[in-house]
Amino acid sequence: MSAQLIDGKAIAKTIQAELTAEVAMLKEKYGITPGLATVLVGDNPASQTYVRMKRKRSAEVGIHSVGPVLPADATQEQVEALVRELNADPAIHGILVQLPLPKHLDEEAVLNTISLEKDVDGFHPLNIGRLAMKGRRPMFAPCTPAGIIELIDRIGVPIEGKEAVILGRSNIVGLPVSMLLLKRNATITICHSRTRDLPSVTRRADILIAAVGRAQMVKGDWVKPGAVVIDVGINRIDDPTRKRGYRLVGDVDFEEVKEVAGWITPVPGGVGPMTIAMLLKNAVTSAKRAAGLVE
Repeated sequence: MSAQLIDGKAIAKTIQAELTAEVAMLKEKYGITPGLATVLVGDNPASQTYVRMKRKRSAEVGIHSVGPVLPADATQEQVEALVRELNADPAIHGILVQLPLPKHLDEEAVLNTISLEKDVDGFHPLNIGRLAMKGRRPMFAPCTPAGIIELIDRIGVPIEGKEAVILGRSNIVGLPVSMLLLKRNATITICHSRTRDLPSVTRRADILIAAVGRAQMVKGDWVKPGAVVIDVGINRIDDPTRKRGYRLVGDVDFEEVKEVAGWITPVPGGVGPMTIAMLLKNAVTSAKRAAGLVE
């Protein structure tokens, strides 16, 4: 029996509808319009596409969106000055600097310049530090990891007491999603390139999260029957039958794993749409916090 599909696109649309109603309420009742700034440095085509999508989704839910662009040869001082300017703007509640930055810039220094209260991407070192500490709560959780947790919650699968295995230990997904699962009282195992007998480890997982960037790495016999499988990977593989000559696949061999898992995300259409949805949610939370409506 095939696994149930976790439709991230549909869940993201539901969240977007909820946020649209919430933003309308904030405007009508409190005169507050959440504001989000997406900073782009240079002309990376993928980055331009991501920023356009974020601004489009912002407009759809009623969030005020600005998209300052700096040239690829912008100096460290210019980028940090722009971020400080946005920090001081009371109409902006969230700041996102689109990564990667041009190689001559110090990404960490730029991210550190973002005000903690406006770090809607959740990557300020203090936010990550709070995420890692027992009994502490970050101002914001990183968007993709938060989206993964939201997917699991929305399908009604309890996290507490479950065994979760995370393939990958990146700062963007693997480590923060591990910490979020730990805060929800899951037992976590983080796997990486030095993990011995990887399939035997992943077969223990009630919740398996694949975020390693290797096309179709996770096979059917790697998965515990009935497990929740969240595929974060986006990889291109050659496909001469497609007009573009390739197709997108995840880190999971979908056709094999869907016959074993209980729940599974597709690629595309699984985790991807949740990232922007959680960014918008963080921006709305930031506006509410600035108005004293939430802690």
